[in-house]
Amino acid sequence: MNMQMVDVVGQYAKIKTEVDEAIHRVLASGQFIMGKDVADLEQEIAAYLGVKHAVACASGTDALQIAMMAMNIGPGDEVITSPFTFVATAETIGILGARPVYVDIDPRTYNIDPAKIEAAITPKTKAIIPVHLYGQPAEMDAIMAIARARGLKVIEDAAQGLGASYRGTKVCAIGDCGCISFFPSKNLGAFGDGGMIVTSDPALADRLRMIAAHGSRVRYYHEVLGVNSRLDTIQAAILRVKAKHLDAWNAERRRAAARYTALLAGTPVVTPFIAPEGEHIFHQYTIRVPERDGLDQRLKEKGIPHAIYYPVPLHLQKAFAMSGYREGDFPVTEQATREVLSLPMHTELTEEQQQFVCTTIREFYAGR
Repeated sequence: MNMQMVDVVGQYAKIKTEVDEAIHRVLASGQFIMGKDVADLEQEIAAYLGVKHAVACASGTDALQIAMMAMNIGPGDEVITSPFTFVATAETIGILGARPVYVDIDPRTYNIDPAKIEAAITPKTKAIIPVHLYGQPAEMDAIMAIARARGLKVIEDAAQGLGASYRGTKVCAIGDCGCISFFPSKNLGAFGDGGMIVTSDPALADRLRMIAAHGSRVRYYHEVLGVNSRLDTIQAAILRVKAKHLDAWNAERRRAAARYTALLAGTPVVTPFIAPEGEHIFHQYTIRVPERDGLDQRLKEKGIPHAIYYPVPLHLQKAFAMSGYREGDFPVTEQATREVLSLPMHTELTEEQQQFVCTTIREFYAGR
């Protein structure tokens, strides 16, 4: 059976006419950098999220870095985040000379555990970066309460969470700012790299935009050290087409997730927990399983795409050895890295494909 982990080609086929027209419109305009579609996309995403400002940039990684630069986070500072996430979350902290300080995760949601944040705060702490992992919103009420009481900034890492909501508010609209990735495999993905930072703070928005443009408000006049981080106009035009479908696509993912959960009932598989206060958008459908190596091999034999997000926690990565963490420091995270496995999840997934995946998993455990 031909199956994809993420079917970007199949999704494109459904909206090909709209996307092609948008691309050719940009080609005809000649405005390939900072064209009108970039500003229009910023306005549309800001309106969708319920925030006042959006600043497009070149990637979700850049979004995190620029957000911290705008908050003057640098050498000697500490930023609290999760050790169970993609490297970009902590990598950008380290690149700026600050130190990532990790807090273990909730075993059900895989997001940072707010009950453990207070113990990690020191006089050097400047910010908290909660990650809405796999599309499940972090517990933002508790996180915001801690941050406001301690005078800390909150940067939402919504690389996997665009469209998810927490108590009726879209993620990215809760913290001081939110960082978005438009990597092609995301729920709203470009045809290349892309990112965005959103906020309702006008002063922060002005600083974000300046830093993303070489530290300049007026061309050739540079007020601060910045970076070159722009979203290409063609990517913005494509994203404007795809953004119209985002809520419907996220609903399709939720339906597919519910089908997986029903089909896996009665097996040793732990299916995703859905926190009642949040709306999960299932960027990934991630299960916890016993004998993961054996199941991994069986899925490979059957030609079923799957992935492990993430096999090595950040505190045990070689690149972060200077942080001084050791194995055993974050046991919930470390256990998750040994047990999680993500199944195919995208808008083109068929019921027949899901039946095949789940039958394979059932047969694997039935033989044990």
